[in-house]
Amino acid sequence: MLIKPLRPFACSCVILIWLSSCAVGPDYQKPDLTSLVPADWHWKIVDPKDASSKGAWWKIFNDPHLDELETLAVANNENLRAAMARVDQARAAARLSRSQFFPELSLDPGVRRERTSGDLPTPIPFHVPSAHLNTFSVPLDLSYEVDLWGRVRRSFESSRAQAHASVADYQNVLLTLTADVAVNYFLARSLDLEITALRRAVELRNESAHILTERFLAGTIPEIASAQAKTELATAKAELVDVIRQRAEIVHALALLCGKAASVFELPEAPLAGLPVTVPVGLPSALLERRPDIARAERNLISKNAQIGSAKAAYFPALRLTGQAGYLSAEAGSLFATDSRVWSIGPAVSLPLFNAGRTTAEVRQAEASDREALADYRQTVLTAFKEVEDSLVQIVLRAEEAAAQKDALLAARRVSVLGKARYDAGVASYLEWIDAERGVLQHERATAQLLGQRFVASVRLIKALGGGWDSAADRVKP
Repeated sequence: MLIKPLRPFACSCVILIWLSSCAVGPDYQKPDLTSLVPADWHWKIVDPKDASSKGAWWKIFNDPHLDELETLAVANNENLRAAMARVDQARAAARLSRSQFFPELSLDPGVRRERTSGDLPTPIPFHVPSAHLNTFSVPLDLSYEVDLWGRVRRSFESSRAQAHASVADYQNVLLTLTADVAVNYFLARSLDLEITALRRAVELRNESAHILTERFLAGTIPEIASAQAKTELATAKAELVDVIRQRAEIVHALALLCGKAASVFELPEAPLAGLPVTVPVGLPSALLERRPDIARAERNLISKNAQIGSAKAAYFPALRLTGQAGYLSAEAGSLFATDSRVWSIGPAVSLPLFNAGRTTAEVRQAEASDREALADYRQTVLTAFKEVEDSLVQIVLRAEEAAAQKDALLAARRVSVLGKARYDAGVASYLEWIDAERGVLQHERATAQLLGQRFVASVRLIKALGGGWDSAADRVKP
C-alpha cells in the first residue's frame, strides 16, 4: 500500500535524473582544416599525440657532449620546473571543478551557554524572568546543486581541457629547451672551428710580421711591407677576440639552459666535425600531431567551447538541495538520546528574472573567446607547416651552399699558394699575397659558420615536427 505514495517521489527522481543528463551549449566538433593544409601533406583529423614519447632525439647526432648537456638541462632547467608546477596547478583546478559533482557534507558540533534578558519587551504585561540556557548540537549539514543544465559538467569539461593544455605547454617547454640546447651547442662548436682557423691565421701572420720586420731592419724591403704585416696581425687578433667573446656568450646561454651559474659552467673546445644527420624522405604529416603547440591550441579551443555551455546555463533555474541532520539538546547527557534527534531537508530554486543583460553578455563573451581560440588554432597549424617547410628549405639549400663554399675555399687556397710563390719570386707584392691569405681566412670562417647553420637547420626541423623520427616508418615529404 506504500507504492502509491512513493510514485510521485519516484517520478520526481526520474525527472531530475533525466534533466541532469542534459547539457546546454554546443558539443565540441573538430575544426575542418582542409583549406589550410597543402594537398601533398595528406592531413587527417586525429587526436593530438603530444604526450607520445619523442625519445632522446638528440642522440641521432651521436655526440656525447650534447647528450650530457641535454640530460643536465632536462634535470635542472628552472623554466621546465615552473612548467611542471603549472601542470600541477591546472590538474588541481580540474579536481576542484570535479568536486562540484558531489554533495558538500560538513560536521559542525558546537556548545553554547547563554543568559536571556529578564526585562524583555512584551505586548502582555507580565514578567519573564531571566534564565541560563545550555545548547549542545552535533549537526551534519548537506548542500548539493543538481546539475540540471550541465553547468557543472561544462565547467569540468573546460577545466579538464585546460589541464591537458598545461601538459601540452610543459611538452612545448621541454621540446623548446632541448632544441635550444642543441642549437646553442652547435653554434658554439662552429665558433670553435672559427677560433681554430683564426688562431692559425694569427700564428702565420705573427711569423710573417716577424720575418718582414727583420727584413725591413736589414734594409731589404720598404717599411710599408712590415707595417702591412703588423696590420694584418692586429686585425686577425681582434677578430679572434671577438669570436671568443661570441662563444663565451653562447656558453653562458647554455649554462642558463642547464640551470647552472655561468661563472662555473665550462664547455671545452671541440671543433665541429662531420655532417648533419640525413633527413628521411617522405616524413608524414602525422608527425605534426606530436607538436605540443598544436595540441595546446586545440585543447584551449575545447575549453572555450565548453565555457559557452557554462555561460548559457545561467539562463535557466538553479536547483539546490540542502539538509541537516544531527542531535540538539539542552543537556550533554541526553545529547544522543532518541528524542534529541533533529533533521530537515528541502530544495531551493533560484530563477533568474532580471540582471540587466549580464547573462547575455557573458554568453557573447564566451562565444567570442571561442572564435578567438579557433583562429589561434588555425594559425598554429599554419605556422607548423611554415616552420617545417622553412627547415626543409634550409637543409636543402644550405647543402648546396656548402658544396659551393667548399669549391670557393679550395680555389682560395690555391690562389694563396700561387700568391706566395709569386711573392717569393719577387714578381708580386706582399699586399697581393696577404690579400689572398685574407680570402682563405674568410672562406674558412664562412665554411665553419655554414656547417653550424646546417646542424641548426636539422635541429629546427626536428623541433618543427614535434620531435625526432625513430624508425623507417617515419618519413618526411620531399
